[in-house]
Amino acid sequence: MLDSLEVNLLIVVPAILGLVWSAKEWVSVANVKIDGHPDLLANQDSKAKTAAADIVAEMIKISTTIQEGAMSFLFAEYTYMAVYIVLFSIFLVFFTGVPTTVAFVVGAITSILCGWIGMRIAVFTNVRTTHQCWKNLSAGFDVAIQGGCVMGLSLVSIGVLALFALIEVFKVQFGFESSQAMYEAIAGYGLGGSSIALFGRVGGGIYTKAADVGADLSGKNDYGLDEDDYRNPACIADNVGDNVGDIAGMGADLFGSFAESTCAALVLAASSPDLKHSWAGQMYPVLISSLGIVVGLLTLLTQGVFYKVKDMPDVEKALKGILVISTVLMTPVVILLSQWCLPEVFSMGTGYEHVKWWYCAVSIMLGLWSGLIIGYVTEYYTSHSYTPVREIAETQKQSAATGIIYGLALGYLSCIIPVICLGVTILVAHTLCGMFGVALGALGMLGTMTMGLTIDAYGPISDNAGGIAEMAGLPETVRGLTDCLDA
Repeated sequence: MLDSLEVNLLIVVPAILGLVWSAKEWVSVANVKIDGHPDLLANQDSKAKTAAADIVAEMIKISTTIQEGAMSFLFAEYTYMAVYIVLFSIFLVFFTGVPTTVAFVVGAITSILCGWIGMRIAVFTNVRTTHQCWKNLSAGFDVAIQGGCVMGLSLVSIGVLALFALIEVFKVQFGFESSQAMYEAIAGYGLGGSSIALFGRVGGGIYTKAADVGADLSGKNDYGLDEDDYRNPACIADNVGDNVGDIAGMGADLFGSFAESTCAALVLAASSPDLKHSWAGQMYPVLISSLGIVVGLLTLLTQGVFYKVKDMPDVEKALKGILVISTVLMTPVVILLSQWCLPEVFSMGTGYEHVKWWYCAVSIMLGLWSGLIIGYVTEYYTSHSYTPVREIAETQKQSAATGIIYGLALGYLSCIIPVICLGVTILVAHTLCGMFGVALGALGMLGTMTMGLTIDAYGPISDNAGGIAEMAGLPETVRGLTDCLDA
């Protein structure tokens, strides 16, 4: 088994490495000069040749407006969050004590910080993605992925470091009667993250849909304008909404899932008579996420080798390839980590007195591969490349009502395989390890969260890039490339 120093290094070093890589990618995005590619424009791009300077100025103006709108929303939202944190902290102090309250505040602040970082890089990258698509598809894809991975890597890295620091401080500052009592107090970290997710995901989501539908109603239906037409001022709110809902909100949501799953697994590990005396056994749930950062870095390094983006069909393959590579690389990591951190046989309480280390590995891998399958199923039912979306488009030729009915039916149908995957994961994991197995299954689904977040953030960045291209008056070829990235 790993000793205490090795465990601490395996937690801290990958997290720091993830932050360093995030900073490196942020600098790479910042180094993209928005100059209109004066020497590289396509021959047929006559409009860009004659008006490149005006277009560049308009791009910067629009992206600045989107950035100001997104930051204004965050400021208003975080003001309400601050009031909630203070009031709920007072409530927690009386009913749970100071340690849980401290963990709650740390979790809430960490979630807010991660959402803010994601928002900053998203509104910083969108115009550069537009600009690089003016050059070619590959350059635009690279910038969008770089911006997305800043959020993916930094969120997980900050989350792991904050949780590990909280554990170390609690060990020294508070005199808990047992490690289980300490981890129960630290569970407030997950509560803080989930509380912020309520504001970020629900509040941001409502704003997103209201702005999106409002832009469509005012532009398309009333005036027959195209998507993201510059004459429609609601398009700015629409692009702001993409960021506040799908970047800050989604980041807070996944951070809450990560914090809750990890804290639950920590409490259950501390309740084991065999694991509570082993630092490697206690930190096993945290190590899953920290080594997931290393897997994410390796995925970014290898993605460009196996999935080069040159033409439009390559974009979809590359995004799916990121998920496949990260899942494949994470599998042996899970097996080795389980073997190094857990005893050959240990007890997880009544009915689970003889849990083997590989039972835990199986539980994690079930969640890991179920996540990949669910991702593929989701992509099948939502991508224009496959039958479901095309069938919905065909039904719209008859009437809007038939499209709505058929869309709802396909939505219900799309849930079948994900529910089966979740059911099998929970059933098998609980049979092998009890509730500890269920918690590990959830961590398995989040094992590739760095890359999942990268792809999630990539979406709004590409969507914004298309809006900027349309509103700035870039040639249709550029809008075609940004739509390809967004699709």
